Amino acid sequence: MPKVTFAQEENIGIITIDSPPVNALEKQVLDELEEIVDNIPFEVDVVIVQGAGEKAFVAGADIKDFPGLKKDTAIELAKRGQAIFNKIAKLDQPVIAAIDGFALGGGLELALACDIRVASTRSQLGLPEVKLGILPGYGGTQRLPRLIGPGKAKQLIFTGEFISAEEAKAIGLVEEVTDGPALEKAKEIAQTIAKRAPLGVRKAKKAVDEGLDTTLEEGLHIEALAFGDLCETEDKNEGVAAFFEKREPKFSRK
Repeated sequence: MPKVTFAQEENIGIITIDSPPVNALEKQVLDELEEIVDNIPFEVDVVIVQGAGEKAFVAGADIKDFPGLKKDTAIELAKRGQAIFNKIAKLDQPVIAAIDGFALGGGLELALACDIRVASTRSQLGLPEVKLGILPGYGGTQRLPRLIGPGKAKQLIFTGEFISAEEAKAIGLVEEVTDGPALEKAKEIAQTIAKRAPLGVRKAKKAVDEGLDTTLEEGLHIEALAFGDLCETEDKNEGVAAFFEKREPKFSRK
């Protein structure tokens, strides 16, 4: 039975991790997640990642793998998880993490690889790896400080403590907190994004991500090139025409 599934609702894709009891990132989950990410249809404009059940989004890696790990196998495991999460981060489409319940260790690192994070009020987030004598190995030491700043990131990583969804929002770790199911709020955001010009959104994501990895001057150059590319598209012509004609645009991803 698959533990990771993909469903498409119009132009929104939903990836569901279903590996009871806590949706741990065991080998089968990672393999199936990678296969799905590698085959996201072009006509999907926004991707949502969620965990099945009410207990956890993803509560970390599979700790049963840890006793036998040595240096070489540990490096291999870390690079495997990093590579899959990098594929998620580098998807052309925006990716939203819908967090209900625990998002711990590798689960939080998965959420960090997404573009936007939505958490329900009952969620708890953390990187508890130091309690096991290790450190976050699927990108946590790199993505978390880039998102919330090094001081707060170091506090969370060094203490291994969990924080609430509300505190996570206060420090910029999640963008939205909802009293209801995180998936519903994630869908609401996804539906808004999906109404916009898909090529424009994808180029904007790329410009932001690439710009963060370089100087402001080079980032502005990246932005200008992306702007120029979009001005050659049919969607730009449709968006401008719809504005003047006071109607909703019908984008074609061309």
